[in-house]
Amino acid sequence: MTDEATGQLLGRFVSAVQSVLPLVSVWAHGSLAGGDYQPGRSDLDLVAILGRPCTAAEEQRLAEVHESLGGTIALASKLHCSYCAAMELDDPARSHLTWAHEELMRRPVTPVTRRELHDFGLVLYGEEPAALLPAVTGEQLAEFVVKDLETFWLPSLDHLERWDRDIWVDLGLLTFARATVTLRDGRLITKAEALDVLTGLGAPAEVVDDVRQRRYGDPGPASQRWIGRRAELTVTFLGPAIEQVIAQCPPGKC
Repeated sequence: MTDEATGQLLGRFVSAVQSVLPLVSVWAHGSLAGGDYQPGRSDLDLVAILGRPCTAAEEQRLAEVHESLGGTIALASKLHCSYCAAMELDDPARSHLTWAHEELMRRPVTPVTRRELHDFGLVLYGEEPAALLPAVTGEQLAEFVVKDLETFWLPSLDHLERWDRDIWVDLGLLTFARATVTLRDGRLITKAEALDVLTGLGAPAEVVDDVRQRRYGDPGPASQRWIGRRAELTVTFLGPAIEQVIAQCPPGKC
């Protein structure tokens, strides 16, 4: 499935959560489940299904579990998990308790995540996703993907200072490529596949190569001149590209 250190972390995590919460299942999605996991670089994206909602006391204990893992295992900072009561899985817009970026918050388990779980979710504990998680229709998936491009990524292009950061360049380009394929073919692709798709979509080749090297290679530090140029190239490409996708997919027409 993955490297030994990640496997040990996941085993410790499941055991620790099981001692705190009424655990039914734990599933992995994202890179770990899709076969594109890069130890130390990729996030560990998990969903835990519970027999009932957490109490306030259990939420506090859960935070302590995550903090304890983070204090002893470096990879634990990459571990993100949403905690969903089994009876609250029907609405993709519902927010669930989530540990991400080393804090508790609430956010939805999106239609993209739900489709990933159905298509290639990895069972770490308990039952398969199909036994508990309602399926996502093609219309629901397309509507979410377009809305994400229109309400999050497109407005983000107005904040050029964000695009000096690796994470914005990487996620912006990869999300766009993956969204394009989903809307065109109705399927989900990995980040590795998205890099290949980007070139065909007209993304700047030097920026695509930069993302590839940072994800799969070992590049040296980037110069400030390149960081600035990379941001300009990325924003210049993504603006019209996203607008074109949105124009081709009005509500109910994708």
